[in-house]
Amino acid sequence: MPGEATLTTMKQLPSYGFVGAGEIAAAIVTGLATGVDEPPTIFLSPRGRAVASELASRFPTVHVCADNQEVLDRAAVVLVAVRPNVAAEVLAQLRFHPQHVVLSALAGVRLDKLRAWTAPAGVVVRTIPLPTAAHAASLTAMFPDHAVARELFGRVGGVLVPADEPALDAFSAATATFAAHLDYLATIATWLTDHGVDSDAATGYVRHVFGQLGQTLLRHNGSLDALAERHMTPGGINLQLRTDLRDAGTPEVLRRALDGVLARLTS
Repeated sequence: MPGEATLTTMKQLPSYGFVGAGEIAAAIVTGLATGVDEPPTIFLSPRGRAVASELASRFPTVHVCADNQEVLDRAAVVLVAVRPNVAAEVLAQLRFHPQHVVLSALAGVRLDKLRAWTAPAGVVVRTIPLPTAAHAASLTAMFPDHAVARELFGRVGGVLVPADEPALDAFSAATATFAAHLDYLATIATWLTDHGVDSDAATGYVRHVFGQLGQTLLRHNGSLDALAERHMTPGGINLQLRTDLRDAGTPEVLRRALDGVLARLTS
């Protein structure tokens, strides 16, 4: 069958294929190809051609394929990063081989479906890569564990393997908090402008304060509760605000919202 000889050859080389060329795929490709002496060869889907072409223009080892089947024919390790609602249709048009290692970045699509959609691929791994892969700083949750997936995502940060697939779904639900967290910060910046602070100064201050807090969080090895306690003093303003938010039911609202996301991902 066409492509099988190429696949055998490609298994011996550091190469990856991407079906889908959206934000996450672009972040992983950028992280794989930036600042390394021997970047892997990467074959990109023509979907999102503008993104794929821009990546190929920046990195000499990145190539845009004529179609998704060419991606599969030229790479034994394939990351699928299309929208979940079109994944079944896209994958049904492709011929997988037993040599393929399929890494899925499809939120909420479980292993049993993925294996059926990509049969007879030999290995299927669910993954949750983060946009920080572009800076080789993604902590990628994945299940099940597999050496090929560890190698790829180790190149763009670190790897976390939960105990089972339901735990991976919980990690996926937790990523739904990104926009809400940024909206929380935007509310603080807007509140500052409401009290006479210049808009640029307000945004810059919030970015600095919470950027530095993020660095503190990365260096902290204990519990998050312990870190919160370190940022409060008895009778202080941090304790006052946290108490007000808790009394207003903010933690319970967040838990219910996360439960709703998890239910959507697992339905």
